Amino acid sequence: MLDITVRALAWMLSLCTPSPRGRHRLGALPPLRITPVSPPPRFTERLDGNASRLVRPYVLTPTEHHRQRERRRAACLATLGIDVGPKHIHGIRVPAGAAR
Repeated sequence: MLDITVRALAWMLSLCTPSPRGRHRLGALPPLRITPVSPPPRFTERLDGNASRLVRPYVLTPTEHHRQRERRRAACLATLGIDVGPKHIHGIRVPAGAAR
């Protein structure tokens, strides 16, 4: 039964798909050419870290890290409806509850 199914499927595919003709017909495959690849270069000298002026912009000082943590905490609490206003507005200390 399987043989009949395979033959019927092959016949249907031969009707539906065009048979290759002319230059584009698949003949013998061309020989596979392998091109040699050179190995990656090896670095033998040590790199001087002081010679480069690269600075990681995401490294914060402890003060900047503390301020960022306060801002994130205030934003998170604001999503819950809790108002945590700033302690200083324009350099003047604001009492609690008056920053509204």
